[in-house]
Amino acid sequence: MVNMDSQRLTAWLWLGIVLTSVVLVNTLGQRYFRRIDLTEEGRYSISDPTKRMLRELEDVVYVDVYLDGDMPAGFERLKRSIRETLEEFRVHAGTRIQYQFIDPWAGPSGNARQEFFRDLGQKGLQPINVVDDNGDQTTEKYLVPGAVISYAGSEIGVMLLQTSLTASPDEQLNQSVEGVEYALASTIGKLTAVERKTVGILRGHGELSGLNITGVVSPLEEFYNMVPVQASATKEFQSLDALIVAKPVEAFTEQEKYNLDQYLMQGGKVFMALDLMEVYMDSAGGEGTASIPYNLNLEDQLFRYGLRINYDLVGDAQSGYYPAVVSEAGGQPQIRQMPWPFFVLANNYASHPITNNLDVLYHRFVSTIDTVAVEGVKKTLLIQSSPYSKVMGSPVRVNINDMRGLLDEKSFNAGPQAVGYLLEGSFPSLYKNRLLPEGINDPDYLSESSGDAKLVVVADGDILKNDVNPRSGEPLPLGMDPFSQQQYANSDFLLNTMAYLLEADGIINARNKEIAIRPLDEVKVANERANWQFINLALPLLVLIAFGAGKWILRKRTFGRSRQQ
Repeated sequence: MVNMDSQRLTAWLWLGIVLTSVVLVNTLGQRYFRRIDLTEEGRYSISDPTKRMLRELEDVVYVDVYLDGDMPAGFERLKRSIRETLEEFRVHAGTRIQYQFIDPWAGPSGNARQEFFRDLGQKGLQPINVVDDNGDQTTEKYLVPGAVISYAGSEIGVMLLQTSLTASPDEQLNQSVEGVEYALASTIGKLTAVERKTVGILRGHGELSGLNITGVVSPLEEFYNMVPVQASATKEFQSLDALIVAKPVEAFTEQEKYNLDQYLMQGGKVFMALDLMEVYMDSAGGEGTASIPYNLNLEDQLFRYGLRINYDLVGDAQSGYYPAVVSEAGGQPQIRQMPWPFFVLANNYASHPITNNLDVLYHRFVSTIDTVAVEGVKKTLLIQSSPYSKVMGSPVRVNINDMRGLLDEKSFNAGPQAVGYLLEGSFPSLYKNRLLPEGINDPDYLSESSGDAKLVVVADGDILKNDVNPRSGEPLPLGMDPFSQQQYANSDFLLNTMAYLLEADGIINARNKEIAIRPLDEVKVANERANWQFINLALPLLVLIAFGAGKWILRKRTFGRSRQQ
């Protein structure tokens, strides 16, 4: 009896210990929350800035994802990644993230469906035609790989499929998977922002203005307060979080250079898109024209910071097109789109949040950039031309009739050329160990910047210029080729650059996520398909039969011995 009581007591003690341990582990887990991502790329992890933003949400964010129903395997992978990301968002935001997946084709038909898709289109979600070839049959389907995110009465549409002119369909889907967190988090951040930062557009030197700057101002106005700034107005710089210098064509005075210098010394963030060579395409016909150097009076300032823009032009075999008369028929000129090497299409980028998974950039008359060593300044080469480039020193002859001669493949042998840099760190002032400009007596003069100053320089002012439709008078989107109507990634580059300049440790770092593609060997799959189908279908049946036969034999032996005994 004593032994039975002791055993029961021991059992109850062990039960109490186990229950207490379970409660203690759960309590500690709730107080000290941890999740471990064992994947090599960290595909189930989100960045710390995204976590902070999610924890600070004050209201519920609703996410309607229009990617559901029957779809190819690649889009199923994208859908799964979106769901996993939203689940990870809920871990940090709790019930303040609510989401649902919707099949846009499962709703009403007829006029109601047309109105539904028209509404999605107004929010930026356009159906795409997807062709799925699985070997046995080819199917065609329209999908809407995007989401509408709502918060506090406002909503924004965001496409979650990243298209690319150079990537294969599989690479595009992989880039989209990599970009899911940034696409969702940046849109939520845009909706929930309480204080908007101020970005200045420099004026006074013939910079881009009017309709030609619409492609810069319109997308940035969705995120920031945009204000014009005169370079001579010292006090106006103090209220700026960042400054854009978009294709000036007139020289800066020494006082204006001092204002720019001291803004950077105070930890300022500056994006400069500069042309040092002037080319008028209106004069490129007939006998042609020649490039003329601009005198911006910024060479010494950029050199002090660590850069030098050269007086040359880059030609690239990977280029855009320009309409040219190629022949006559019936007295009428025959016009064709001809490759124009001066219109460089660049997609040779650094591994950096600004340029990761960025599509092709559209440049017109871009120059090369050299660097000089400056202590305390870190330089990142953001943009290069393709390996099939050449450099033409000033003055450069520009003549449409030379198009065929310019395309001599043997001449494009200079290799990739640097055309865009990011500089960050502690900059020396242009006026360090020098006299200040005449008339300036500044007691707050700084000879060095804080370590937070940043400067992006692209040797192409037209990268920020949008064209205007000559028929309607409406501005075209930034990065759209007016001749081919092809949309390039200039606007994305602008948005990424400003996001990095204004918050280098922010959500923009989610663009650093990289997920390796591990494709199957399609030839091997096709050759061994029948074998693997047989293995997948027959092997489980054979295992079951073997297990049943073995069990039957074992039972027969066991009961046979029992009967003999």
